[in-house]
Amino acid sequence: MSSNIDELVFVHQIAAPCHLAILAESIGLKTRIVKHAADLELDKKSNNFYFVSQKGAALDNKGIPLLVSRLVVHVPVALYQVERGSLDQESALLLGVRGLLYSDQRMDLMLTGLRKMVSDELWYDRPLISKIFRRLIQQLDTNIDISTDTVAILQKLTTRERTIIQLVSSGARNKEIAQRLCISEHTVKAHISSIFRKTESRNRVELLRWAQTYQTHCELVN
Repeated sequence: MSSNIDELVFVHQIAAPCHLAILAESIGLKTRIVKHAADLELDKKSNNFYFVSQKGAALDNKGIPLLVSRLVVHVPVALYQVERGSLDQESALLLGVRGLLYSDQRMDLMLTGLRKMVSDELWYDRPLISKIFRRLIQQLDTNIDISTDTVAILQKLTTRERTIIQLVSSGARNKEIAQRLCISEHTVKAHISSIFRKTESRNRVELLRWAQTYQTHCELVN
């Protein structure tokens, strides 16, 4: 298997053995298990892949572990031990989660999914990926005449600010955004003030109107 991953880090916050880590070791991958999210230290110099167990984790209203929002802007992240019907797959994909491994999946499918994700592929149901792709194409087609000034605004927005715009657009309040991103409400307010300034919005209503027009570009422009 071709992979540039140095180590797989499993955030496994339950007492049961981490069978996925054992499976990964069986195909020659280096693994590390972290029992408590508070003990997790990101090694940004290493090329590590992070697997977060849904079971045992604090979740947001979409069923996604709160820890994921903090990790996904820095490192590749996937979820495992996911209970079917308990998580919004579309939200996970749009957040940047590389794939989902369900608790009731056969071991051979888990192994295939693990191999694919470590090889830099997404591991979701094909209909979901097709749906998201079609939506992005439609939005790009309708917003194709984006101005130079708007491009300049989008390029000024940081990754964190673009994430917060997405959360504001979904109706999240400052407290919910703070919990989702593992930051203080004061920091959220500072980010939103910066976003208002950069997008020339005076309040959330104006920001929502701006986001409805430019959200796809906001997600795609780096």
